[in-house]
Amino acid sequence: MTKFPDPESTELHSNLEIFNPSGHDLPFQESSIASILKHIEEKESVQFHSVELVFTDETGIIDINSEYLNREYVTDIISFRLDDDSTDQSIEGTLYCCAPRIAEQSEDFDSDPETEFLRIAVHGLLHLVGYNDQSDEEKEIMTFLEDHYLKTLSP
Repeated sequence: MTKFPDPESTELHSNLEIFNPSGHDLPFQESSIASILKHIEEKESVQFHSVELVFTDETGIIDINSEYLNREYVTDIISFRLDDDSTDQSIEGTLYCCAPRIAEQSEDFDSDPETEFLRIAVHGLLHLVGYNDQSDEEKEIMTFLEDHYLKTLSP
């Protein structure tokens, strides 16, 4: 199980906090997400002032989905931009991720668990930046960007 904070990544990005109340094993290093976060900042001309990445279980994600979005189902991620001015480029946000759902998706898509967890984190960060995925065209753009930012981790 990954323990947070990872001292190596704290030097990379002290404005990223990861919480895991789900108790689910997280198959990635905090430094990987911090690296992706830095690439997104550079390419999208934004600054992530404060980002919380919270891994919850199915009950937790349903509770959040119900309370804030009036939806009663499990989803992989819910993104909340918290800063007052959505036109400001200094972003504060919280990403609630359902760890068991992401692990299940990894199996369903026959993908590496680390890659799926990182993909969902990138997806949430892109939502904080302002990207949406309501239309087919928007989904295509987000998938392209997810792939692009995941490739930044490759040697």
